[in-house]
Amino acid sequence: MPMGNWSCLVTGAGGFLGQRIVRLLLEEEKELEEIRVLDKVFSPQLLWEFSEHKYKTKVTVLQGDILDEEFLHKACQGVTAVIHSASVIDVGLQLRREIMMNVNMKGTQLLLEACILANVPIFLYTSTVDVAGPNSYTKPIQNGHEGEPLESKWHNAYPYSKKLAEKAVLAVDGQPLRNGTIMHTCSLRPMYIYGEGSVFLQRIITRALKNDKILIRDREGSMANQVYVGNVAWAHVLALRALRDSQKAQIIGGQFYYICDDTPPQSYSNFNYEVSKEWGFKLGSKLGIPLPLLYWIAFLLEMISFMLCPIFIYEPPFNRHLLSLTNSVFTFSSKKAKKDLGYEPRFSWQEAKEKTSQWIGTLVAQNRKNLKAKTS
Repeated sequence: MPMGNWSCLVTGAGGFLGQRIVRLLLEEEKELEEIRVLDKVFSPQLLWEFSEHKYKTKVTVLQGDILDEEFLHKACQGVTAVIHSASVIDVGLQLRREIMMNVNMKGTQLLLEACILANVPIFLYTSTVDVAGPNSYTKPIQNGHEGEPLESKWHNAYPYSKKLAEKAVLAVDGQPLRNGTIMHTCSLRPMYIYGEGSVFLQRIITRALKNDKILIRDREGSMANQVYVGNVAWAHVLALRALRDSQKAQIIGGQFYYICDDTPPQSYSNFNYEVSKEWGFKLGSKLGIPLPLLYWIAFLLEMISFMLCPIFIYEPPFNRHLLSLTNSVFTFSSKKAKKDLGYEPRFSWQEAKEKTSQWIGTLVAQNRKNLKAKTS
């Protein structure tokens, strides 16, 4: 694998994680000749940032659809490596199901085909811990690792589409390309990603602001990993370096890696409280309805949704996958990533918490400003 000047295509480059991967590549990879940033939508601020020319690396903006085959073929021409972080994330049952299956699964397949036709030898995929489960809130997984045969059994669009896409990516590792090189692929499975700009965290804070700053509380004893976005981006840079090294590529090719950091494993509600308590947020009261009963209610709602599907899209307020996700003990270790990729978090839990909390403070201030504008 050539280690001199090279080029990279990053999909989802306008997104929460993608833009941070791009920034780190620009800062850290001095021999990176060109970086192509691909997404359907870029914010005006990000477009301005990419056009600043403060780095030696050429930044080429590619605005288009990942389901456009001709667009993908042009995007991959002459590229050394691809980081595929584009994805649609939704924990719902029916809404955006078709979009998720198309973008997450079909889009990945089309991009892989474009890479093979263009002789792109490196493909790094951004997967998710959701492809491993949890399948049941009654079966705890603690310090899970890559050697365990964990696989999501849910047919909800997000975990299902990501699972199929990851399988497709890892299956082509070792495939000979027409120019005589070998294709190497790898997948990263981050935990729940948080940080400044997180759409999911913003929704939680916005909902709590409408409810006197009261956060929804998960079941006692539930536990999961959360990981800071800057550390996930750093893991991508390190995995890409390993794939560009012919010897290391033999080791990590076809492998997946769980990506965690120093954020203490905790329930999602406790995490939300930890990063927002500085601004007066509080946890709500304990769950009144027993979880097993909620689970069966969710099952009935899913059946109703399924029966109505031919004539009407009904999105239940919650589903079994979401209940399992937020009420399980489901934690993992990054030992394999540390061993094979040399991964060590760049940001401590304290730094990540402070950055995230400061950002939440701007959301609170903006909400206060909006309320004043409405009453004036």
